[in-house]
Amino acid sequence: QVQLVESGGGLVQAGDSLRLSCAASGRAFSMLDMAWFRQAPGKEREFVAVIRRGGNVYYADSVKGRFTISRDVARNTVFLQMNSLKVEDTAVYYCAADLAGGLKVRDFGSWGQGTQITVSS
Repeated sequence: QVQLVESGGGLVQAGDSLRLSCAASGRAFSMLDMAWFRQAPGKEREFVAVIRRGGNVYYADSVKGRFTISRDVARNTVFLQMNSLKVEDTAVYYCAADLAGGLKVRDFGSWGQGTQITVSS
């Protein structure tokens, strides 16, 4: 099992930038696929971005070109740089990890507690 702790959420204005961090422990970080999901009020949790252990990255269409996922293996940490934030990006953001994660919630076995991001207009 992997323990994940997110940080970096908060209240920002539309157009602002924010960076989320997720610190992982409990398993060799370099072996993990790491992802970010988000859940807005009244909606299902949705995929945002994933970085494979080999370095390949994939993004949801809604964030492509604005968000960047990266990882620091030495620090066992994955980041989500979010630029040009929109009101519709408001959600609780979750970090997720798995040895062979996909693009769906059910593909990931380890989850963080979530961090709230609120984007005001």
